[in-house]
Amino acid sequence: MAEEAGKLRVDKWLWHARFFKTRSLATKTVGAGIRVNGVPIGKPAFGVGVGDVLTFAQSREVRVIRIEALGTRRGPAPEAQALYTDLDPPKPHSEAPATPRAPKFDGKGRPTKRDRRQMEKSRPDMLE
Repeated sequence: MAEEAGKLRVDKWLWHARFFKTRSLATKTVGAGIRVNGVPIGKPAFGVGVGDVLTFAQSREVRVIRIEALGTRRGPAPEAQALYTDLDPPKPHSEAPATPRAPKFDGKGRPTKRDRRQMEKSRPDMLE
């Protein structure tokens, strides 16, 4: 299969840029829906080139990427990061406030004698 000059399959480019661990995962994502320059495509053989903007879902986030270069191989991460510019960087995850946890038990689903004493100390109103 001959590829056009200056174009690369979108699934292959996503794999080269290390957005997906395997090329088959990239192919499935393209089949599920991806946009190139705002136009939805459904075939992994769609050719992309430098300057194209990709919009796709990746693990609960929507990524917006501009292609800066076409890769010739799936190289190390710094080389892959040079292939694109992230137009909408992922936001840091907000940490949920820690909820108080129940005391740890001995693994049998029952509190030990020590655990019961600590529970009685911390909650004396439970006995009344």
